[in-house]
Amino acid sequence: QVQLVESGGGLVQAGGSLTLSCAASGSIRSINAMAWYRQAPGKQREFVAIINNGGSTNYAASVKGRFTISRDNAKKTVFLQMNSLRPEDTAVYYCNVGIAFRTYWGQGTQVTVSS
Repeated sequence: QVQLVESGGGLVQAGGSLTLSCAASGSIRSINAMAWYRQAPGKQREFVAIINNGGSTNYAASVKGRFTISRDNAKKTVFLQMNSLRPEDTAVYYCNVGIAFRTYWGQGTQVTVSS
């Protein structure tokens, strides 16, 4: 059984920074892509960033240049460094991890950016 535990969310002022973490545990032989999504109140969940097991990354246009995704394969952990945060970044952030032929979701962590 695979579990994803997220941490690092919180309240920050506009222009500030936060780093989210998502650690995978359980019966895991290897991890494929690792990604972050977010869901703002009243909106659909949207893609934020992804990193594959080779280290290649891709970002949503709205966060490119401000957010950085990275991973530590030994610790089975994915990170999202968020800089220059804006009120519109306020959302619940979810990690998504591909293991074998399945994807798993974290429980979500709240990020609130005040203006």
